[in-house]
Amino acid sequence: MAELDIRKIMEILPHRYPILLVDRILELEPGVRARGYKNITFNEPMFNGHFPGNPIIPGALLLDEVVAACVAALEGARVVSIRSAKFHHPVRPGDALRMQWRLVTDGLISFECRLIDGDVLAASGMLQLAAAPQ
Repeated sequence: MAELDIRKIMEILPHRYPILLVDRILELEPGVRARGYKNITFNEPMFNGHFPGNPIIPGALLLDEVVAACVAALEGARVVSIRSAKFHHPVRPGDALRMQWRLVTDGLISFECRLIDGDVLAASGMLQLAAAPQ
């Protein structure tokens, strides 16, 4: 089972701070399933305005986190769509957000994605990707 550290992730993704939204891929079974994480710190720029006095990660950035992790794990795949995205629980500074995804169909590469904060499901959805161009 492969693991990707931040240096390898930065080789794959064009993103840099503050939008490099994955810290590590812990387990990777290419094209089948993966598990990674992002540590949420108070000094991230999104917390300056969303929401003062009650900081939470915007839902769009939660989706971006799982997309970035999935694309890094699949080395350059392209996102086609995000379906059935649901936000179950707010993610706040100090949380350690675990990302999990597994292949559920072939063809366009559909993954069931889950973002978990501690033992609580924070967000979930289906992500469709196309294979990286050769």
